[in-house]
Amino acid sequence: MTLRRAAALVGILGLAGCGGAQSPLAPAGEQAASIASLFWLMMAVCGFMYLLVLGFLGLGLWRARHTAGVGAEPNIDPADRGLTRTLLFWAGLVVGGLTLLIVGSFLVDRTIAQARARTAIEVRVTGHQWWWRIHYRDPVSGAWIESANELHLPVGRTTRVTLGSADVVHSFWVPNIAQKLDLIPGLQNVVDLTPTRTGWFRGQCAEFCGAQHAHMAFDVKVDTPAEFDRWLAGQARAAALPTDAAAIRGMRIVSTGPCAMCHAVRGTRAVGRPGPDLTHIASRRSIAAGTLPMSRGGLQGWIVQPQAVKPGTMMPPTPLSPADADAVSRYLAGLK
Repeated sequence: MTLRRAAALVGILGLAGCGGAQSPLAPAGEQAASIASLFWLMMAVCGFMYLLVLGFLGLGLWRARHTAGVGAEPNIDPADRGLTRTLLFWAGLVVGGLTLLIVGSFLVDRTIAQARARTAIEVRVTGHQWWWRIHYRDPVSGAWIESANELHLPVGRTTRVTLGSADVVHSFWVPNIAQKLDLIPGLQNVVDLTPTRTGWFRGQCAEFCGAQHAHMAFDVKVDTPAEFDRWLAGQARAAALPTDAAAIRGMRIVSTGPCAMCHAVRGTRAVGRPGPDLTHIASRRSIAAGTLPMSRGGLQGWIVQPQAVKPGTMMPPTPLSPADADAVSRYLAGLK
């Protein structure tokens, strides 16, 4: 199986989500639960109206077949009070149904907006073709901690995510946790996420943004507050220094070679900005925004020939010898 076919298979299988169905009808957040309740209200109102229409249509056809003579035309008196009452009944039913939907939509919007009044964890997400740059504000120091392609959230607490785009229009969507919101170049949108249960969930770009739009995913890990605090403290640290000779060689290549022009590894001379931060890359579940599962072999294949895995990606092939590619993958696989 080629790398391209393997990547496509991984992307298709990933649609099932990380901890169950990737569906807004299986809510794991306050915002998603509110939207799901509105969906079921709409289904109930519209389904009831649909069944009424079909029922009366069937009744009318049955009556016309059993009461009218062959070739006879129906005789309808415009002054018939029964007809007037029927029309008024249907008009009232339609107005009542629409009013119920409007009130339900207003209440859901109000419920989602109420999260803005809470003290929230601050996160910035920037969409790129085709990956996600993620910054967390450290609540202790106020500094921004950079990561990529994996969003961590504490259960029961609100996270305020500021959305922006570095190139084209993207769309941030974690179906199980909250609503969809666009990332627009030059503008900032804000979405609040309040998870209600722990686990892994899948996020996705929901706006066509180019050739690799389907491979622009991200994992969402909902932790307990204590686990989230420990994880964030670990992400704030600089990269661990390797002890293995091959990994030390890999660190030297990453910090002084072509990798350093696009990627940053805190604690080394690699300070590039165009690509994702690699300081703790091995702690993530996937490579290249959900395209490949995290592994040393996957890292080596992605570094040497990214176009075979994700055609059109902005990352160019890295001209490394087999020994150097192995050393770099060993080093990166240790960055947890």
